[in-house]
Amino acid sequence: MNEVGLGASCPQACIRVYVANRPPMEPYEHLESVKPLTQGEVQQIAQHTGNHWRKIFNVYAKFLYSLYSSQQALVVNLYESQRWQDYRDDILLQVNSRSMLLFSPPTFKKSGPDIHIIMGKQYAAQLGFDRESSEELVILDGDFAICKRKNLIICPYFDYRQLSNIKIERLIALVQELWKKPS
Repeated sequence: MNEVGLGASCPQACIRVYVANRPPMEPYEHLESVKPLTQGEVQQIAQHTGNHWRKIFNVYAKFLYSLYSSQQALVVNLYESQRWQDYRDDILLQVNSRSMLLFSPPTFKKSGPDIHIIMGKQYAAQLGFDRESSEELVILDGDFAICKRKNLIICPYFDYRQLSNIKIERLIALVQELWKKPS
């Protein structure tokens, strides 16, 4: 199965976030592969699709900007400005972003330091990561679950109310924990 979504594959550690829906506009509704975004495309999607996608992009940018700011050795292309908004506008899901927003299910076929993040408990359950019945999944609390063997984190949906700044910090700590684990 091909990966389908936005962003760019990367030779180093990559953040792969999985979401159940796609932006309801062309060409995203009919993508059959991973498409890197271009300058201004995040704003264009947010403008044409409403608040829902704007929130997803904002939370994703805040998360990645904070993560990469805390991991200086892993930073590639961290925007010179000290604002997550600039990261969102100039780097998020573009060719060298080291991030993906995927509409296809996780495959876990690639070995290495990639981190897989599923947005939302309901979508995770649809993908077979039911918090009650999955033997591999460790439930950390009502918001987060982790499967270290697969470098997988289940977190709240990328929305300000569900994934607040405090929860973004928790997500960053979980990603850092997975990056530090022995291979």
